[in-house]
Amino acid sequence: MLMRTDPFRDLDRLTQQVFGTPARPVAMPMDAWREGDNFFVELDLPGIDPESLDLDIERNVVTVRAARPKLDSERTMIAAERPRGVFSRQLFLGENLDTDAIRADYRDGVLRLVIPVAEKAKPRKIEISRHDNQHAISA
Repeated sequence: MLMRTDPFRDLDRLTQQVFGTPARPVAMPMDAWREGDNFFVELDLPGIDPESLDLDIERNVVTVRAARPKLDSERTMIAAERPRGVFSRQLFLGENLDTDAIRADYRDGVLRLVIPVAEKAKPRKIEISRHDNQHAISA
C-alpha cells in the first residue's frame, strides 16, 4: 500500500499528542460539582493501573498523579492516540473545605474525590442575647 507523507499533518498530530486539543486535553479531564455538604470531583483516567495512582494533599492543594505505561516496542501499532507516561493535576481548594476528610475511589477508569464542607463553613444559627430581661432566642 502506497501512502503519502505530509510533514505538516504529522507535525500537527504530534503537537496535538503533546499539548492536547480543546476537545481532547492531555491533562486529566474532570467534572466538579456540589451536592449538599460535599463537593465531588471526577477525573477520567481510563487504562490507568490503580497502583500507579497517587493522591497528595498539602494545605489546600490536592495533587493527583497517574501513569499509563509506554507501548510495547514489539508491537506494530496502527494507531497510538492515547497519551502515555506520567500525568499530574493540581486542584486548589477553598479554605471552606475539610481536606482532612477527603475520600477517594477509583472505579471503571474514573477517580472520584468526595470533599466535605468544613464545619466552620456550614450555615449555623447565632444566639442573640437581649438586655431587656426577656428570654434570649436560641437555636
